[in-house]
Amino acid sequence: MAAVLVSARLCEPSSELHIAEDWYRRTALSDLLQLDEAQVNKDRQYRALDELLVHKAALEAHLSRRCGELFARENEVLLYDVTSTFFEGHALGNPLAQRGYSRDHRPDCKQVCIALVVSFDGFPLGYEVFPGNTHDSRTVQTIVTTMEARHGVVGRVWIADRGMSSASNLAWLRETQRRYIIGAPKSELKKFAAALAAATGWRKLREGVEVKLTRCLETHDTIILCRSAERRTKERAMHEKFSARIETALARLAARIERSRTRIDPTAVNRQIGRILQANQRAAARFDVRLIDSGSPAGFHLHVAHNAAFDDWAALSEGAYVLRSNITDWSDEQLWKAYIQLSQAEAAFRIHKDQLRVRPIWHQRADRVQAHILVCFLAFVLWKTLELWQQKSGLGNSPRTVLEELARIHSHDVILPTPTHGEIRLRCVTHPDPAQAALLERLGIVLPKRMRLAEAEIPQIAISA
Repeated sequence: MAAVLVSARLCEPSSELHIAEDWYRRTALSDLLQLDEAQVNKDRQYRALDELLVHKAALEAHLSRRCGELFARENEVLLYDVTSTFFEGHALGNPLAQRGYSRDHRPDCKQVCIALVVSFDGFPLGYEVFPGNTHDSRTVQTIVTTMEARHGVVGRVWIADRGMSSASNLAWLRETQRRYIIGAPKSELKKFAAALAAATGWRKLREGVEVKLTRCLETHDTIILCRSAERRTKERAMHEKFSARIETALARLAARIERSRTRIDPTAVNRQIGRILQANQRAAARFDVRLIDSGSPAGFHLHVAHNAAFDDWAALSEGAYVLRSNITDWSDEQLWKAYIQLSQAEAAFRIHKDQLRVRPIWHQRADRVQAHILVCFLAFVLWKTLELWQQKSGLGNSPRTVLEELARIHSHDVILPTPTHGEIRLRCVTHPDPAQAALLERLGIVLPKRMRLAEAEIPQIAISA
């Protein structure tokens, strides 16, 4: 039943009821697993969910070994990120279901946070579920100790984004002699403004990307200053967009003040200014907004000035970001490339949400929620295995395309009447077309000509497929 649940999540994500009443009978799993359709029902699937969760740790340890055996991958560098997934319903019986910062833009729904660990190539190694109001930085020590208990400690390098880079986490990683590369908050750029402004020391790693190494005197961390032309264009466009919004809103407010024929309460106007700046925080510091007394009927007018210091810092810092590491034997290129691999963890979350539909969660019981996430995780393991299998065979990296192509291969029943023994039924596999044959050959898959019937089907009256 676990194989049925995970296969369904990979091929056609849906509810347990849909699997039992529609999906399963349209597949060849009854023959492949020797599991008759009558044995697959929603109650049995729910019981399987309840039994599966206790094997989570053993499954993760097994997957770590199999990753190295199948694809000769090293698990020295571990990529770690956190996302959230939301609930439909009140989830009153689940203490993990809480409201918090929603990556799905659903602050109206309760959620849980999922911390995922993948290898350097994106192969999933493990995960943990946290309450939905948990800040990213509060997951670090739990994840590191848990994953090291399952996958070993020696040689591990932890890579995480700036959400995990609290001072206490960095101090704990250094004290326990764990190696890390972690993104730093944007605010830390100002500590290294002199090095950022200096024209010397920068090294071009690829078109549009430059890095410079310096040292943090307080912690003795290696600081990797990075500049990206693509990121600079994006951040500049964001600053201009939010600046234009602020200017438009303030111009309307100023015009309304000028048109007023009665005195206006300045407290209400200041609150409105605050709301305008709050809604456009990225460019709020660019504007100096004041109410100046005047002889107008309103009693004051709106004075808006640009902050030159903001513009100077924006010109220097746009496109720049900071990384921290306690690794001393890697080059600047190795450090930067390792951090950029965090995109593998981000891609894993996109696949979980878009392809495997981990969201929304309809289960209300806490243990069923955990089991649902485990099934999605195991389905992603299959997804990533197929992706690495494709890459090894020179077939790109789109598992969904392969699954859709192979789904067109069907099995049919051939009925042979005999004069003495009634009917003989043979379940045969259709001959693949040239495109499918080429795909199977590249993957090294040999289709059987006939399938073994599920035992429960053998005595039944043969019906043509």
